[in-house]
Amino acid sequence: MASSIHSTSPVSPPPTFRAGLRAGIPVAIGYIPIAIAFGLLAQSFHLPNAITLSMSFLIFAGASQFITVQLLMTGSMYWEIILTTFILNSRHFLMSAALSQRIESTSRRLLAVIAFGVTDETFSIASTRQEARSGMFVLGLNTIAFLAWNVGTWMGVFLAFGLPSTLQASMGIALYAMFIGLLVPSLTTRPIFVVASLAIVIQAILHWIITPFFPISDGIRIIVATVAAAGFGAFLFKEEEVT
Repeated sequence: MASSIHSTSPVSPPPTFRAGLRAGIPVAIGYIPIAIAFGLLAQSFHLPNAITLSMSFLIFAGASQFITVQLLMTGSMYWEIILTTFILNSRHFLMSAALSQRIESTSRRLLAVIAFGVTDETFSIASTRQEARSGMFVLGLNTIAFLAWNVGTWMGVFLAFGLPSTLQASMGIALYAMFIGLLVPSLTTRPIFVVASLAIVIQAILHWIITPFFPISDGIRIIVATVAAAGFGAFLFKEEEVT
């Protein structure tokens, strides 16, 4: 009888929830100061604490939360705020769909929880790490980002009580500083530069030329500038140029 020799190679254990938490630490560290700025900004506009904290806990939308606070304080209508937030966050449909195809053997309930916690930063990590084929790894990654954002918001809200009113009011610039910080590193890419420039031009035309004769609210101007610039970019640049 011939004997066969079976070579066994060590099988690496599946990535765990704890591994996802560790992978998300850099994201969490980056989220805390931005979330603190959001809490301070909401306080500078005297937004009720319950609304501020609920936005971070139930919406968890980062940039959209800054926009929402700004639109609330300028008296925009609720449908304008909802539509603006929807447009800004529509990219999450694509990111969640991409991750759902990458993650292996995960229940629909877990996929729904993962989809809620997907952000630009966690998606970037999950789309480049082999461990992200595990749903528990991605859940850990999203969880630490979610916790950091909420902790930062609480810190911002309650730190504001000890700050002078003039300093609280100056936190309104945090909105613009955050968007500039997100935009500038991407301007080296020609399509993004063109689309961003076009959005600025459209917003300027609407604000300085159109609005004095035909009043248009802030929310409508943001929606029009965003959709028009993004639509032009999708029409002008081919897929291979953008990627």
